[in-house]
Amino acid sequence: MAKEWILNSATSRWGLNKKNSVGTVSEWIRECSPKNKEDWKECYKKKLSEFLNNKGIKISPDEYLEELGKKLYIKITEVMQSEINEVKEEDCIEYIYKLVIDRTYEGYDTEIKTIYGQLEKEIGLKIEPAPDEWDRKYNVDFFIKIGDKYIGIQIKPITYKQINQNIQNFIEEAHKKFQKKYGGKVFIIFSIKEEDGKKKIFNKEVIEDIKKEIERLKGNE
Repeated sequence: MAKEWILNSATSRWGLNKKNSVGTVSEWIRECSPKNKEDWKECYKKKLSEFLNNKGIKISPDEYLEELGKKLYIKITEVMQSEINEVKEEDCIEYIYKLVIDRTYEGYDTEIKTIYGQLEKEIGLKIEPAPDEWDRKYNVDFFIKIGDKYIGIQIKPITYKQINQNIQNFIEEAHKKFQKKYGGKVFIIFSIKEEDGKKKIFNKEVIEDIKKEIERLKGNE
């Protein structure tokens, strides 16, 4: 397992599994529709031979694949080994701290800013960070002030829906206490990461609910 992990990591790192190295294998295998592995092997070598000729590489498919394997071996035994030898214990300790503290917080902070920025643009009102006390007591991350009333906003990753029901019930009770004290409901915004890596509001229908709550509170001023 360890050997395969090293081979996979190095192959991906240096792009030896990319289409410019081994061709469009996922496309080729569908074109070939092989009945067995031997069929695929024969078809792949034919496709690879055409691929190499188009690139002006005058060696056989077997020779080419062997050269890729040798290149991978050099990368692992020379480059990666040299890098591994430079790693010290304190580097590993520092990395773990940065991973769980710095990077986790930076990702969370970016997500929060991205989501509340989108929401602020949609509703056209200022959304402000909630006091620490509100976070602890009411599970509220942000608020919208309407006169002397407040609407609470909590941002959650879509995986929140998988949280234990008892925890969800506890949060719902906290939100009810917020509404009782400050007049406005608390709305949960679910964030989701799309294919481009950007965070988006998943439950966009909640935006209309927030707008209705704003109008309700304005009508009670």
